[in-house]
Amino acid sequence: MATFSYRGRNQAGELVSGALEGASPDSIASQLLSKQITPIAIDEKIEKESFELPELFQKKITLDELTMLCRQMYSLTRAGVVLNRAFRGLAESVNNPRLSEVLLDIESSLNSGVNLATALRRHSNIFNSLFISIVQVGENSGRLDLAFQQLSSYMEMERDTRRRISSAVRYPMFVLIAISVAIVILNIWVIPVFADLFSQFGANLPLPTKILITMSNFFVEQWPWLLFFLIVSVSGIRYYVNTEKGELLWDKTKLKIPLVGFILERATLARFGRSFALMLSSGVPLIQALELASQAVGNSYMGGRIRSMREGIQRGESLLRSAIQSEMFTPLVLQMIQVGEETGQVDEMLNEVAGFYEQEVDYDLKNLASNIEPILIAFIAGLVMILALGIFLPMWDMMNVMQG
Repeated sequence: MATFSYRGRNQAGELVSGALEGASPDSIASQLLSKQITPIAIDEKIEKESFELPELFQKKITLDELTMLCRQMYSLTRAGVVLNRAFRGLAESVNNPRLSEVLLDIESSLNSGVNLATALRRHSNIFNSLFISIVQVGENSGRLDLAFQQLSSYMEMERDTRRRISSAVRYPMFVLIAISVAIVILNIWVIPVFADLFSQFGANLPLPTKILITMSNFFVEQWPWLLFFLIVSVSGIRYYVNTEKGELLWDKTKLKIPLVGFILERATLARFGRSFALMLSSGVPLIQALELASQAVGNSYMGGRIRSMREGIQRGESLLRSAIQSEMFTPLVLQMIQVGEETGQVDEMLNEVAGFYEQEVDYDLKNLASNIEPILIAFIAGLVMILALGIFLPMWDMMNVMQG
């Protein structure tokens, strides 16, 4: 949607001006008439793009900082502080220079007559569609404080879910990285020493030793090409994943990873339930809520299935039937959606659905380490066995030759 500046007269005949967001001048005129303002002129605003440093050189705005921002805005708006003064005060109190600049820009936009949702949309790389839509609904309903309260609660739950997943996979990732570093060190510095020793004594090398020496020679002789191949492969994969087709394939593959994929799928469904319930309780229309929820889940494959639910509702199907056709939910969850649709409390039932999935995710995360540990132990044991056989078997043969 575009931003339009307007001039008009209110009921008292006074000249008023400002800016609104809409699809066309006609939609802006309808908004003004609903506010009992007679439009005189409506012009589309063409904003000049400001120069910004590349994302790599800017300090990142974290989810914790956005959560704190929403909590503070809830307190300020509830206390009746004017929005531009609230953003000015917050810009002076935050420690992140980038966030401070964003808040000052929002304050400048508010001073020029732009509404808050439009000011936030200028920074869509920081405030996502869900955030902006909830704020817009809060503005239109006159309950901006409630909108910020709901957003802060939602982001706190999102932060906790991310932390639980990160803590659960930290140990396995650390072990795998340590094993990879150990393999590189062994192949480049340790095994060549034993290979020279074995060749000097003319020992009869068993198959495990030959495999280790062949791998070590390959590492030592071809390491520039291996490094080049690694860099090219990582760059190519990252480029492909950033494409629409690659992102869809990667997001679908993530959900099928053993031990982890099922947890990611449930966490995604919990995020969908929370965001969808938040928008419905805030007054966002059902079709728009589904579209925004598909963007909020953070998985393009699951987002596509949510959009298929939206298309089903647009064809006149019920929410329950669309949910069944999406094949995302268990029968128990479908029953909860059915009850919510029948009682007119879909948002409350969706919060229950999100809580149900979050409990399952929490349980699975607690058991994840215990499920992965046997696999890691077996892998490390196999690696140690190969190294032991490859190094010690020839040494035993050498000792026998020396004793004979």
